[in-house]
Amino acid sequence: MEDSKIVDLYLARDETAISLTAGKYGAKLRHIADSIVENAETAEECENDTYLEAWNLIPPHEPRNYLFPFLGKITRHLAIDVCRKNKTKKRDALYCELTAEMEECIPGQTDVESDIEAVELSRRISKFLDGSPADQRSVFVRRYWFFDTIPEISRKTGFSQSKVKSVLFRMREKLREELTKEGYIL
Repeated sequence: MEDSKIVDLYLARDETAISLTAGKYGAKLRHIADSIVENAETAEECENDTYLEAWNLIPPHEPRNYLFPFLGKITRHLAIDVCRKNKTKKRDALYCELTAEMEECIPGQTDVESDIEAVELSRRISKFLDGSPADQRSVFVRRYWFFDTIPEISRKTGFSQSKVKSVLFRMREKLREELTKEGYIL
């Protein structure tokens, strides 16, 4: 079923929307959660919590043209919250490593006004990624959105691990340059 019809079911408060969402995107949402929490049961809980959160957020949101990204973002945040609560050492270390990598090219938030600027920063990062070659964009998103490891990205893309590392390094450098040109202080 098309995403916009599923969203219509959410808007009509028809519980069928949840089962259709689970059938269409359940495996992908579990994968997002599992790549962060590294526990199948917890990933399944995150997936189920995503459906509840979507139920509560639609309406007011109507993600007709972006249902999977909408759900993926919810799942990702839920999984990260679980990691913060559980302090899973291995995943916490990866989360810290990835955060440190991105801090080199993205300014941190230091005050309330930064929340407003975060929306603009997000738009600029999206613009940067849209202008990047598809294979490089995929590597970047797999690493920093899905938390895939270098070997996983290498396996999925067919690139060597050293090429994956190079792509990530170059893209972070380009992103830093772009943001610096836009007036962000890094």
